[in-house]
Amino acid sequence: MTGTTRSSGGLDDRRKRLLFRCWHRGTREMDLILGQFADAEIGTLSLAEVDELERLIELTDHDLYAAVCGEAALPAEFHGGLFDRVKTYGRLDRDA
Repeated sequence: MTGTTRSSGGLDDRRKRLLFRCWHRGTREMDLILGQFADAEIGTLSLAEVDELERLIELTDHDLYAAVCGEAALPAEFHGGLFDRVKTYGRLDRDA
C-alpha cells in the first residue's frame, strides 16, 4: 500500500513516474512528505516545476529529510520555489 489518494489517470507518463517515485522513496517519512505533495500538486505543476521535482527526488532521503526539518541546507538551486512548497507537506503541525 502506497498511501496515495490520487489516481494517475489523466497524467502524462512523466507525471505518472514522478507520482510513483514520490511514494516509493525508501523511507516512510519521505514517502509521506513527497507522496502527499505529489498527490496534491502533480497535476498542476508547470514543466519547469516538473523538471525541478525530478532533480529534487534525485537527492538522498537523508539530505531531503534533514532539509525539510531545517537541520541542513540543500544546494542553492533548490532554495525557494518548489522545495518551499514541498516543505509545507513535511510539517508535522500542518493539520493543526
